[in-house]
Amino acid sequence: MHNACMAVNITIRNVPVEIRDSIAEHARRRGQSMQEYLLAELEQLTAKPTVEEWLERARERKQRFKSEVTTEQILTAIREGRR
Repeated sequence: MHNACMAVNITIRNVPVEIRDSIAEHARRRGQSMQEYLLAELEQLTAKPTVEEWLERARERKQRFKSEVTTEQILTAIREGRR
């Protein structure tokens, strides 16, 4: 049985010293350990949809609402609003 709450360890090999030092400095500025800093960054990274996921959601919404507004119409409206 798989336990979704079970924490796992991740190892990243061959990290250049400059990157490690930069990560350590970012963590220090936040008052965190490198582990705390990297975990928070991973949480933020995974909370955002990928470009592909975002586009798929937009396509699904367009189909669901049967939008017939074209890209050109949207751009024209934006340009007119800036005048």
